[in-house]
Amino acid sequence: MEGDRLRILHCFRSPVGGIFRHVRDLVHQHAEQGHEIGIFCDSLTGGAHEEKLFEEIRPKLSLGLTRIPMRRAITPGDLLALHRSYRHFKQLKPDVLHSHGAKGGAYARIIGSLLRVSGLSVARLYCPHGGSIHYDPATLKGKLFFTLEGAMERLTDRLIFVSEYERKGYEDKIGMPHCATSLIYNGLSPAEYAPVATARDAADFLYIGMMRDLKGPDVFLDALAVLRQRSQKVTAHFVGDGPDKPRYVERIAALGLGDAVSVHAAMPARAAFAMARTVVVPSRAESMPYLVLEAIAAAKPVISTRVGGIPEIFGAMSGELVVPGSADALADAMQAMLHDQAAEQRALTLRDSVKERFSVDVMARDIMAAYRASL
Repeated sequence: MEGDRLRILHCFRSPVGGIFRHVRDLVHQHAEQGHEIGIFCDSLTGGAHEEKLFEEIRPKLSLGLTRIPMRRAITPGDLLALHRSYRHFKQLKPDVLHSHGAKGGAYARIIGSLLRVSGLSVARLYCPHGGSIHYDPATLKGKLFFTLEGAMERLTDRLIFVSEYERKGYEDKIGMPHCATSLIYNGLSPAEYAPVATARDAADFLYIGMMRDLKGPDVFLDALAVLRQRSQKVTAHFVGDGPDKPRYVERIAALGLGDAVSVHAAMPARAAFAMARTVVVPSRAESMPYLVLEAIAAAKPVISTRVGGIPEIFGAMSGELVVPGSADALADAMQAMLHDQAAEQRALTLRDSVKERFSVDVMARDIMAAYRASL
C-alpha cells in the first residue's frame, strides 16, 4: 500500500447483471480517487453487450482484466484454477480482495488467505449478493452451501451486505457472523435519476433481465397469457440474454404470444425503459436488484414481486408488491396498471424517495471505509 492509494482486486464469477454493474460502479468511483483496480472473473459467460462494458472500463483497470473459465458448480478443475490464480494474485500484490457471489468469494478468500501465509498483507472482503443465501435450508444442496459458507467465513475479514434482507438471511441460515460486517446499499449516479421519456409506440410492459427462472421471465410470459385469456389486448418487450432464453422464446410461441411480445438481446436499461410504459420485475428471489432502482430512478411505473430487499426500496409503497411465482397475481397487478391514471405520479413520488437513500457516491464512500477498516 503506497500512501493512501490502495491496490484493489474485484473477484466474481459471472460478468452479467447486478454484480457486474456493482463492480463497474466501484471501479469508476475508486479509480477516480487514484486507487489501482483490477478485475478477475469468468471467461465463459457474457456476450457482446458485456464485452462493450468491459471495453468502457478497461482504461481504469491499472491492475488489468483477467478472465479464466470459472463454472457455477464446484468441479475438480477449480483446484488447478486456484493454483494458477494464486500465482497471478501474488504478482499483483493487492491490498484488498473484494469478492462478490459464492464462487468468486471462494476463490478470493482462499487465495487471500494463502497470500497472508506467504507474508502479504491483504484484506479479504466478501459480498454474497444473495447467491447461496437463496437456497432452501431444508434441502441437501442448501445445507451443503450453508456449511461451506460458514467454513469460508473463517477466511473473511469483513462481510458486506447490500440489503437488510441479505444480512438477516445470512444470520438465519448460516449463523451470526464472527467477522466484521457492513450494510451498504447499492446506489445510482445523479444522471440516472433523470426521467426516461416513453416512446410514442411504446408497449404496455417490459421485462428486462437475465433469462433464467430465478428472475421469473416464465411467470411474466404466463401472466401475459392470462391477460389474453381475460380478453385484455396487451403488448410487451422481452429483453435480455441467458442460458434459458431459447426455452422462453419457445414458450412465447406455445402460449400464442408471438404477435404481442417482441424479443430483444441485452441492451442498456434506460434504452429499454423508453420502449414500454411499465417495467415488470417478476423475480422469485433477489437481494438488492439494480434493475428496480434504475426503473424507479427513471420515473417508470414498476410492478415487482415482494422478494429480497425490494420492500426496502419501495418503503411505504411496499404494500403494492406482488407475491412471487404467481402468474395470476402478477396478471392482476398488470391489469390494474393498464387502467391506473395515477401511476405516473406515484412513480415520481417513489423516485424522490429512492433518490434520498440510494446514491453511488455514498456506496463507494462506505465501501472504501470498509476496506480501510479491514486492512
